[in-house]
Amino acid sequence: MNHDRVHAREPSHHVDRWSVGVIGSIDERDGHCVVTVRPVGSGEEKSGENRDGSGTEGDGPVELTITLAVRDLFVGRLPVDDGESPVGERVWYRKRGG
Repeated sequence: MNHDRVHAREPSHHVDRWSVGVIGSIDERDGHCVVTVRPVGSGEEKSGENRDGSGTEGDGPVELTITLAVRDLFVGRLPVDDGESPVGERVWYRKRGG
């Protein structure tokens, strides 16, 4: 399975390949973590497209499939206290699909 990519901090590499979103939910499915993000505009995208050219900023939520280990790593880097929900936090992501 190809996993998507997600960062808690703005990436410093290939910045034009990443989209910005806000976490809507984090769930587990089939032994993987599914992070639902709502794309947000950063003012840097081309009109009508995400940074990766995958659609408009007005598109609905995006489901990202990541490993549980990556979930633990990126949630641990978000500015939330232990036990606090990461929903509503800004993340950077790349959809890889598969």
